[in-house]
Amino acid sequence: MKKIVIALSVMALLTSCVSKKKYTDLEARNKETQDLLNTATVKLNSCLEEKAGLAARVDGLKEHNQTLINTSKDMTILTTKGAQNIEKALESIKEKDLKISRMQDALTKKDSVTLAVVTSLKSAVGISDPDIEINVEKGVVFISIADKLLFKTASYEVSDRAKGVLAKVAKVINDKPDFECMVEGHTDNVPYNGSGIILDNWDLSVKRSTSIIRVLTNQLGVKPEQLIAAGRSSYIPLVANDSAENKARNRRTRIVVLPKIDQFYEMIEKEMKKQKQ
Repeated sequence: MKKIVIALSVMALLTSCVSKKKYTDLEARNKETQDLLNTATVKLNSCLEEKAGLAARVDGLKEHNQTLINTSKDMTILTTKGAQNIEKALESIKEKDLKISRMQDALTKKDSVTLAVVTSLKSAVGISDPDIEINVEKGVVFISIADKLLFKTASYEVSDRAKGVLAKVAKVINDKPDFECMVEGHTDNVPYNGSGIILDNWDLSVKRSTSIIRVLTNQLGVKPEQLIAAGRSSYIPLVANDSAENKARNRRTRIVVLPKIDQFYEMIEKEMKKQKQ
């Protein structure tokens, strides 16, 4: 019995020693495992934080990307509209350039025609005679002939000397069948005191105009449809009627040469109206 007790005691002691060692090992392993767990937990938390940061960054990038997409769409719309506006502006500039070019062409053509008329008249009529003036005013050619070359005082009968001058004018008119000529009679301010069908300076100025037109048409072959009769009486003097010399200057017949370039004027007017709209 005593031996059994001793054996049990020894076995209990041995059993107690083995359990403590295992416990120590387990405790050590548990500590190591806990350290590993703590480290893993720290890494996990770090990973979770990093993941949250990345997720937030992804969300930000998505939002930014959407903003860029929207902006890109807006920019595309704006770019398209801008391109359309630029195209319209360029078309408008081209149209204006074309209008300006047409106007310049018309003005150049008109100036060329006017210059040709002046050159022809000066060549045919001559510019050395002080009683004959040829000039251009506002694109219109004027031939002013002193009355002493055409008529006697208070008369509307064309002199023989005048017919030589009118023949030169008629030659220019006949060479330009598309031209019109307005024959203007002008007097000084001395009232007409003659008798017959002439009542006043108005009648005298118009009668002188029609007399010249009859010479041009009946004797010099000018087409009647090219001529216009006009009388201005004494109301458009060149100088003051305060001397005999000045009155002689104001007594004149003016032939206004009108090239038929109405189409050029009409085109210019149309283009100007379009630009104002």
